[in-house]
Amino acid sequence: MTEPHLVAVLALEPVVGFDMTIPPVVLGQATDAAGNKLYDVRICGLDRAGVASTNGYTVVPAHGPELLARADTVIVPGTQMPGPRRYGTLPPELAAALASIRPDARIVSICTGAFVLASAGILDGRRATTHWAFAEDFRALYPQVRLDENLLFVEDENICTAAGLAAGLDLCLHLLRTDHGSAAANQAARYCVVPPWREGGQSQFIDRQVPDPGTESTAPTREWALSRLDNDLGLATLAAHARMSVRTFTRRFKSETGVAPGTWVLQQRLRHARHLLETTRLSVDEVARRAGMGTAASLRHHMRTELGVAPIAYRKTFRRVGVGSE
Repeated sequence: MTEPHLVAVLALEPVVGFDMTIPPVVLGQATDAAGNKLYDVRICGLDRAGVASTNGYTVVPAHGPELLARADTVIVPGTQMPGPRRYGTLPPELAAALASIRPDARIVSICTGAFVLASAGILDGRRATTHWAFAEDFRALYPQVRLDENLLFVEDENICTAAGLAAGLDLCLHLLRTDHGSAAANQAARYCVVPPWREGGQSQFIDRQVPDPGTESTAPTREWALSRLDNDLGLATLAAHARMSVRTFTRRFKSETGVAPGTWVLQQRLRHARHLLETTRLSVDEVARRAGMGTAASLRHHMRTELGVAPIAYRKTFRRVGVGSE
């Protein structure tokens, strides 16, 4: 049996408790078809002493910083440590710990954990994101980082950064999907009772208003559309199903999802096409038809535009050996 991928979660005081618990929950419970764990997720600190959280409790890590040198993936959750705003260089013990990370390891931050990576020079010249509320501070401190606070998460080669809080869920699901395919990520998402897929390029929805609970929701229409992605899902069709005018439906849909109906439909069709490419042996033409993309040429165009890769290349990269049908 292959050894599970070792993930070290570095808790820095005061650690954001929600961020710290995301990797053990999302990655730690992921298994293969035989029930074997895919990841070995461990919490570590700069020493074995208790680490205070921002939520009023203390965490006692089971491991010290020596774990970082062995880890396949290192994750730095959010922290309100003084470093992001008050010092120009990292404390020696933290700098040494980060320097021990293997060159081939994947390095991940969640929320303000990006400040730690930036302070260590790990994000120099790279694209990154962090919680939108701290973007101004981040940009002033680290102008050498190509920050985009409008994104849920950013992947730049082996460095991944996520925006605040729930975006850490999106990034961990993305890592799981990249490593082991959509079926494993979907299983983990169902366990966590969260949506299995939000693209990293999706907005953080800064200051987006919550829809008035007294109004009708477009959720039933979205659920209806997901079961018939290969059918006509034009704006008029969706609005008619919701029994709303096109103008009202468009306004409410965007208020609830953050994107226009047509954009959402395309996102869902691409998601379904990717799932079919990963899990079946269907031809590209048939994948395009079942996903509602019309033709293989249309699917190729949209996948190259949105993902930068053609369907066949995507299948070779992400399809799991020994799975799939038809």
